[in-house]
Amino acid sequence: MATIKKIAITTGDPSGIGPEIVFKAIMSHEIAGLCEPIIIGDIAVVEEVAEKLNIQVDLNSLKIINTNEIKDRNFQRCQSTAQGGKACAAYIKRAVELALDKEVDAIVTAPISKESLKMAGLKWHGHTEMLAELTDTKDYAMMFYSNKLKLILVTIHTAIKNVPALITKNRVLKTINLAKKACYMMAIENPRIAVAGLNPHAGETGIFGDEEIREIIPAVNEAQNMGISVSGPYPADTLFHRAYNGEFDIIVCMYHDQGLIPLKMIAFDKAVNVTIGLPIIRTSPDHGTAYDIAWKGIANPSSMIEAIKLALKLRR
Repeated sequence: MATIKKIAITTGDPSGIGPEIVFKAIMSHEIAGLCEPIIIGDIAVVEEVAEKLNIQVDLNSLKIINTNEIKDRNFQRCQSTAQGGKACAAYIKRAVELALDKEVDAIVTAPISKESLKMAGLKWHGHTEMLAELTDTKDYAMMFYSNKLKLILVTIHTAIKNVPALITKNRVLKTINLAKKACYMMAIENPRIAVAGLNPHAGETGIFGDEEIREIIPAVNEAQNMGISVSGPYPADTLFHRAYNGEFDIIVCMYHDQGLIPLKMIAFDKAVNVTIGLPIIRTSPDHGTAYDIAWKGIANPSSMIEAIKLALKLRR
């Protein structure tokens, strides 16, 4: 009989939908009994969300690690706060400790607010950078998973004006290697990796930009010499359609919105964020704190459910 996996699940920003979707997910028929969830958050928040939103969950039957960052139910909701930012960081740190000590098999993180982290005086822009530092990881990337489309990003959260200078041969090559690792984690043994161009028509032989010629093509060529099944760069306006129809297993995207717009178009409620390169398994719903609908009991847990299911499937 297979051992039930232990999954550490952080409740995310207490002001947002994180606590709600965590409990809706673990109580759903898709997750209940599938794993042993270990909830990391604050008892005050957990009790409040169960009571206020009338979520039918027996808190005494769950393993809940109380960080005691929020000590009572009198906390601000539906907005970024320094208290929320500090709490989020505490949850994530504890989850990483459990994973590194192999007390859990994976971690799943509920949404946090970048503004709250900043208000709390923390230096990280989000989960990805925090997780990399906490695990002493140098090479990492954001991978996004859905049933029909999978992609990985060369650049993450940066202004569009900064992107061209960040598209270097080494950075593209590193991301291609991480794409191969991502496919291994998903049990895709012989992955077909496609690389998107940065410019319209992948530069059209330099007419619309030369980043493809100077940086991307040399990276693809070197990866091919390393034995990786990778091709491109392809024009992004046709590449996602080809991948959606099964021609490729994963796309290496040059910047955030290049990949996230088509992904969210087809899988807004089902997409999952995975940090590749870490010594631990970490997944997360591919959406934010949704302050506008937080604490109303109407948040959709679908992406959280998919994040937990994927965490159970991935291999280190």
